[in-house]
Amino acid sequence: MKSSPEPGPRGMIGTMERREFLRTSAAAALLAACSQRLSHAEGGHDAPAYSTANPRWQKAYDSALQVLAGNVQVLPNFAAPVLIEGADYAGVWQECGPLEALVYRPFRADVAKNGHATFFALQHEDGQLPACNKRSEIGYGQIQMVVPIAATAWELARITGDDELLHTAYQSCSRWDAWLLRYRNTRGTGLVEGFCTYDTGHDNSPRWAGMPNRCPEKDARICPSVPGLPRLCPDLSATVFGARVALAAMAKALGKDADAARWTESAEQIRKLILNKLYVPEDAAVYDLDAQGKFVRVRSDVLSRVCGEHVVDQKLFDSLWERQLHNPKAFWAPFPLTSIAQDDPAFVRPIPRNSWGGASQALTALRTPRWFDFYGKSAEHAYLMDRWCEAIQREVTFRQQIDPITGDFTKADQPSYSPAALVMIDFTWRLAGVREEQEYMEWNARPGHSAAHTAHFTLPFGKSRTAAMTYDAKGVTLSLDGRQLGRIESGVARLITDKQGRPKQLVSISEKVETVSVKIGARPAQHWTLHPNQKLQLD
Repeated sequence: MKSSPEPGPRGMIGTMERREFLRTSAAAALLAACSQRLSHAEGGHDAPAYSTANPRWQKAYDSALQVLAGNVQVLPNFAAPVLIEGADYAGVWQECGPLEALVYRPFRADVAKNGHATFFALQHEDGQLPACNKRSEIGYGQIQMVVPIAATAWELARITGDDELLHTAYQSCSRWDAWLLRYRNTRGTGLVEGFCTYDTGHDNSPRWAGMPNRCPEKDARICPSVPGLPRLCPDLSATVFGARVALAAMAKALGKDADAARWTESAEQIRKLILNKLYVPEDAAVYDLDAQGKFVRVRSDVLSRVCGEHVVDQKLFDSLWERQLHNPKAFWAPFPLTSIAQDDPAFVRPIPRNSWGGASQALTALRTPRWFDFYGKSAEHAYLMDRWCEAIQREVTFRQQIDPITGDFTKADQPSYSPAALVMIDFTWRLAGVREEQEYMEWNARPGHSAAHTAHFTLPFGKSRTAAMTYDAKGVTLSLDGRQLGRIESGVARLITDKQGRPKQLVSISEKVETVSVKIGARPAQHWTLHPNQKLQLD
């Protein structure tokens, strides 16, 4: 999945250099605040609670929470607890750590903030964010980014109302964008260049066959002298697109309207460049473009990463979905999504450990909520979530990857991997529980599902508020702040309400036609027939 450089000229911040930087940066204030809140955050916070009469599901869920609690640790170079990757990976990586922290927020809001602050606090004066912060070192030998830290920081700041995080994230991520433009645009195309395998976190992937793992001298500014490098990379460019969209939103929230317009314009520019230069219509795929102007024609999960940042519009997505992402011969294996298309000649079998050459990766699964619902594939997302929860329950060890055909975890990988544990927790609530989004509440009613067997979900949110779902033999009762909000029976659906409980939308989350009965407050029950992925606006 990932590696980090050995200490080198810029491979580790020296103690004195780091202290001087922290004294002169906005990150110092954020780090101090995180440290001050440490003792308070370790106690007292009401966490979401889930119980079910299904012992198999309960065991996997409880075990996942134990793994995550054990992976909350304090690293030598940052004075507050963060959620480390676990398994073989004793640290946090920009590729995935901020997203994992965001997913873990309902359980430890302090850890969620720290998972971002660690990168901001260790940012170089020239704007470079570390690729990783490990127990043994801080790495700057690759850029290693997938989900934009700007996007996860913006989501976290919004939902927690954290003005301090908003200001720090905006400054830090603006400087990171400038660094990438300076050092990863050497060909002058406006797209982001990949110099090495670890830039995209694609360990052992045919996409990077024959290329070096990291940059020379452990310095991500230096491109190896290898034919074909640097490459124009769709996923790295998509990460910058998503970051600029988030920076535009942050700028607007900070009253910086001119900056917001500039970020929006630059986001659109790189989005168009990705599609114009790196999308191949006849293959329905996006590829790296090497320094000789040749496509690296390996169909990989780069495609899902581009969709993850919403680079493509709905029309293009529908084509990619049919031809690639939902194609059972390509990425939609019995346990989706594969890291290389199954019908690509580069697909690796048998599957070795830590391989982005075909295995279905827990990290890819954890990123799916960022785009399945956005493109109207909520029903298929439920299938994917079910498949992953089934694989985890078969062997409750929480490893990195599964065989996409059998669903078996790779035994050579170490257990207690945070992304797999987060998949089990997050998917349980997305399948059958209640969730808080930025402006609304999401009630996933799934009577009869394994996760819903006599189940009870309680979600603290906001300032001393709670939402709950209680399942019985006939359906599920919804409660808000201790009062019954309504009831859903005889069908599978997602009810969207505002945070006062007023119904806004009913969404199909089943791959078959469902007849759903919904009763809100004192109103008579209403009945709807929902087709897969159908959305109904409610008064």
